[in-house]
Amino acid sequence: MKKKRRSLLLMKEFRGKGLRWEWRDGVVELTLDHEPLNEIGTLLLGELEQFVAAIDGLAPITSACIITSARPGGFSVGGDLKELYNNALNLPPKKRVAGLRKFIERIHKVANAIDAAPFITLAAVHGLCMGGGLELALLCDLIVADKMARFGFPELRLGFIPGFGGIPRLRRDVGNSFIRDLLFTGRTVKAEAGHQAGLISHLAGEGYALEVARSMAQQITKFDPEARIAAKKFIKPIPYQELREEVDLFCKLFNRPAVMESLRRFVESDDPMKHLPVAPKP
Repeated sequence: MKKKRRSLLLMKEFRGKGLRWEWRDGVVELTLDHEPLNEIGTLLLGELEQFVAAIDGLAPITSACIITSARPGGFSVGGDLKELYNNALNLPPKKRVAGLRKFIERIHKVANAIDAAPFITLAAVHGLCMGGGLELALLCDLIVADKMARFGFPELRLGFIPGFGGIPRLRRDVGNSFIRDLLFTGRTVKAEAGHQAGLISHLAGEGYALEVARSMAQQITKFDPEARIAAKKFIKPIPYQELREEVDLFCKLFNRPAVMESLRRFVESDDPMKHLPVAPKP
């Protein structure tokens, strides 16, 4: 009995180096808190894998999950490009793709599990939500955004495409013209534009995204769980084939000298705004 209680406590609460979660009254709140701005590398991925491992245990007692950020600068600026670059440098060119593919496939396994979670997921977004950070938000059933939040896919200016499932999931939610704009221009869009395009479910006042998401989550707890699960499966299919194609294309594009050079400039840049669509200085 004591072991069972300890197991339940561990399932309901977790505090890691890059994120933490807590269950309360049918809602799980998962908070990203990895300096400087929730870059998704091996540390954050490993802790997201722990959350995914807890989903089956949480599901019977959980109606909603909120993913949010404790970092003042925003939700997440995406993949840890410094780590990605350094790992690639440490491998001979012929082995880079295999190493990269292994990491990307781990990301996709986690992403697919969160996407398919039987409870309703909400992203409470403020500040920057870029690249892999936007891809993480796109896993959620609903995105609640602070009106000052900014969204973007800057990957093309570095020579590759979003690799964490962003394009297929964005196509699931919004029109192709909006996607092409994000990809081909590398520009960021404000929350209001994202709301108009259908990316964002609910606009919140500055500083109130999490509060609004909590209110929505509490409303979700009042509904029948079986109907909720059935509705989610019906309305939110996961584009598995397109996701596999994205992995192949990402790995193919990444393994080029031009990409390594772009990443080198990005990593070595001391520009505090380098995640925004302004080319980093050489």
